[in-house]
Amino acid sequence: MRAERFSWHPGVAAQLRALVPGGASVAGNVADIVRAVREGGDAALREFVRRFDGHDGTLRVGAGDPPEGDLRAGLEVAIANVRAVAEAGVGSDVLVELPQGHSVLVRELPVRRAAIYVPGGRAPYPSTVVMGAVTAQAAGVEEVVVCAPGAHPVILAACALCGVDEIYAMGGAHAIAGLAYGTESIERVDVIAGPGNLYVQEAKRQCSSDVGIDGFAGPSELLVLATGGTVPGVVSLDLAAQAEHGPGTIVVAASDDPDFLDAIEFDPGDAVAVLVELPDMEAGLELANAFAPEHLELMGDAAEALAPRVRSAGCVFVGVSGGTAFGDYVAGSNHCLPTGGAARFASGLGARHFRRRMSEVRIGDAAAALAQAGAPIAEAEGFVVHAQSMRDRENARP
Repeated sequence: MRAERFSWHPGVAAQLRALVPGGASVAGNVADIVRAVREGGDAALREFVRRFDGHDGTLRVGAGDPPEGDLRAGLEVAIANVRAVAEAGVGSDVLVELPQGHSVLVRELPVRRAAIYVPGGRAPYPSTVVMGAVTAQAAGVEEVVVCAPGAHPVILAACALCGVDEIYAMGGAHAIAGLAYGTESIERVDVIAGPGNLYVQEAKRQCSSDVGIDGFAGPSELLVLATGGTVPGVVSLDLAAQAEHGPGTIVVAASDDPDFLDAIEFDPGDAVAVLVELPDMEAGLELANAFAPEHLELMGDAAEALAPRVRSAGCVFVGVSGGTAFGDYVAGSNHCLPTGGAARFASGLGARHFRRRMSEVRIGDAAAALAQAGAPIAEAEGFVVHAQSMRDRENARP
């Protein structure tokens, strides 16, 4: 097995991050593509689709027939579980009655229209259709659009099973621009979510002042914290499974048992593989929170006991039976997760990405009391008309 091996020290998380090479900057190329689609509309978008996607037909395509057999049964389990977990993240309106006599209704509303980007490069990913489309539906989005470069039959079948409203056979930065700004034939969306290559992610970043995004999804990551007594073969298999994502992926096993690390054996392929010797599981917790992995597995009693204290991970899998692969497909947790250490501040894809909050304020008879409190603050800030606007309402009647 080709793997780096480190002993724990306070800076080891940064050392692990440095092992993954950064992608080349594509910002200039993406900016040119986004600008061309924004200014040229359908004509520019269709030219990019012909050039980069090899598709010369209509941009909008129909859903296929729903899949049959084991694939359909598996996707139905995934849909039900993802929907149940996503619905748990949907908040409700809250009415706050204030002591001055007014009220603020904190409303939580879905966006009207959202797009899910489903990568079409290495293989079809029907699971990403489920993770994105079902979560958006659970959030209450009226119209769910899927961007499916290559329009693979399996993807179209998954779209049919999920009840997607529109499907577009396009990918890359040009697809993101078309969805973010709209064209003559594509209505713009309010949110774009889903994984994709560096061009896709950079386009999402560049368009994020005009459309909501879920985040910047980079290469995959797995950190396994395992204590003595855990079966090395199980950990080896999980590391190998995540390494299937290919170049840029990093998989790490950390343990306070050197013999356990010696027994780990797998082929990481193009992924970066690392073994970390820990003095104890407290150091493992420090490593996990500093590294902030996309996926974190905790195996063995001492490692599993850390779960309530983990604060920086995309998704935590507790127990020897909790392979990350379950989360990728059918556990119900979402597989669109923060990478690159973003789990320190970002969350996995959920209903909240497709919803926004808005306050509805009713002042009523509280105007006088609020004006007495608010006008001096406005005057202190130099906004005299703000103060007048409030004071003029002191004697107003509803």
